[in-house]
Amino acid sequence: MTDHREVRAGDRDRERVAELLRVAVAEGRITLEELHERIDRAYTARTLGDLDEVVADLPVPGVPDPALPAALPAALPATPPAAVSPALPAVPHGDVLELHTVSGRIEQAGRWTVPARLSARAGRWGTVRVDFTRADCPHREVVLDVEITSWFGDIVVLVPRGWRVRDEDVVRRWMGAVHNHPSVPLAPDGVTVRLTGYVQTGDVWVRYRRPLT
Repeated sequence: MTDHREVRAGDRDRERVAELLRVAVAEGRITLEELHERIDRAYTARTLGDLDEVVADLPVPGVPDPALPAALPAALPATPPAAVSPALPAVPHGDVLELHTVSGRIEQAGRWTVPARLSARAGRWGTVRVDFTRADCPHREVVLDVEITSWFGDIVVLVPRGWRVRDEDVVRRWMGAVHNHPSVPLAPDGVTVRLTGYVQTGDVWVRYRRPLT
């Protein structure tokens, strides 16, 4: 009988492992950098054994699925993540604040005044971080248009608790995902951040933080 580890992996097997990795980063088990590195390994895996090694140290939620590679007792050493270029400044464009990067990291954080519209785009290995926790926002609603076209693109949105991020207008294509779990209802003085645009294969991560003083 053929050892399952020698069986050739298919696209469905790779996608299941990628989803398990996304759950792991949402639960805080691995970092975004580890997610990038492991998804790269998953989508270049040739056999089920190769996929086993990617998730060897992660629990498989729920009842084990026979189609999902089983975890091994120990993981092989991970290869170092790709280098991340220094953070780049945001670029104002008319009335829209543009945070666009192809493969580096760009962020908007600290004390800043929030415009009514923002645009965030991330390419391969690109990360955009938008931190509203210390920002001054004169609007009750802000539109943030997102665009990710690579497995390794991430947009991270941090808002104070009491704000609300709505993502129903974001188009998810293929394996694109928006991870958004509001912790409390919208506060009387809270701001609504409405996400628009599309996520083809990457991830948008929404985090709710306690307001900073």
